[in-house]
Amino acid sequence: MSGASGKNGRGSKAKPMRALAPVGATRCHRFFLNSYEDAAFTKCPKCEGRTRVRKFPLVVHIEPSRLFVLNKQCRYCEDCDLIIARRSEVESLMAAAFERRDLTIVGNEYLVVGTLPRSLWRTRDDAGMRPVDMLDQTEIFRDVWKFELAGGGWGPAPC
Repeated sequence: MSGASGKNGRGSKAKPMRALAPVGATRCHRFFLNSYEDAAFTKCPKCEGRTRVRKFPLVVHIEPSRLFVLNKQCRYCEDCDLIIARRSEVESLMAAAFERRDLTIVGNEYLVVGTLPRSLWRTRDDAGMRPVDMLDQTEIFRDVWKFELAGGGWGPAPC
C-alpha cells in the first residue's frame, strides 16, 4: 500500500502530517537563539528529530523602542514546534540593516519576541503598517528555550 492511503504496509495507521496553522490562527512557536558557532542543530536538541530549514519573519524589539522584522532562514523542528536562529546571523543582519538607517541602533540590546504571519509580512510596507499595529499582529513565542552542551549531548540550561 502507498503512504497516501494513510496506512503503512503492516496495516497500522501512519502518523498524520502536521499542517501549518491557517493565517489568523494563534500559532505560538517555541524559540531558541543559538549562540554556538560550531552547532548547526540539524537535529533538534530536545527530541533528536531532524530539523529543516524554513524562513520566518522574526519580530525583534531593539532598545530603546524599535521594532524590526527580519525574514530569516532558521532551523525548525516540526515535532517540538521549535525555531532555532543563529545569534551571529541575526546580529549581523540587523547591523547591516541599521548601518544605512540609524547607526545609533547598532549594538543595542534586543529581544526576538515572535513571528509575523507571512501574509502580513508581505504586505506590511504597502499597507504602511505602524509598529503598534504590527505588534498587535505578532505571534508571541510560547516559550524561549536555552540549551547547553552537557555530558555528551544537549540538554536544557540550568535555571
